Amino acid sequence: MSTFPNKPINPSQSPQPSATLSHLDGDGDIHMVDVSGKTATTRVAHAIGKVCFPADIYGQIKAADGMTKKGSITQTAHIAGIMAAKRTHDLIPLCHPLPLDKVSLSFDYHDDEYSIVVEATVKVTHKTGVEMEALTAVSVACLTLYDMTKALSHDIVIDGVRLVAKTGGKSDYHHPK
Repeated sequence: MSTFPNKPINPSQSPQPSATLSHLDGDGDIHMVDVSGKTATTRVAHAIGKVCFPADIYGQIKAADGMTKKGSITQTAHIAGIMAAKRTHDLIPLCHPLPLDKVSLSFDYHDDEYSIVVEATVKVTHKTGVEMEALTAVSVACLTLYDMTKALSHDIVIDGVRLVAKTGGKSDYHHPK
């Protein structure tokens, strides 16, 4: 049962979207965006996320410099993030396969939040951006940190995965701090 009032909608009073969804055509059907008419430019996207641990587990991980019986958690997550960025089009159905020029990741311990902050920067010279590749790199790197440490605790939280900035193409974006 709907909790919305059962009133007719007056189209002149409903808010109009300021942008359209790029993966829907005029009839509302799903399609892959046609980038054939766009100009190839250098495009860069930067994403961030963090993995938060219980205090005692964070202390254990940091004291061991990220080494576990499975190996270095950050080195493994680093490789996983790069691989994920390169395979984004295999994971997200309407993403274009892109010949990435650069994928870099960093991992910083944050003692105040018992967390490891993961950042990814992805660069390409192409007709479409790399936001999804940067977000995928961060997400998979965070998931890998979880996988590498879940034997210590399941009270681990992946949080705050978001796009921080993108440049190139039609418009730039910088997340307000």
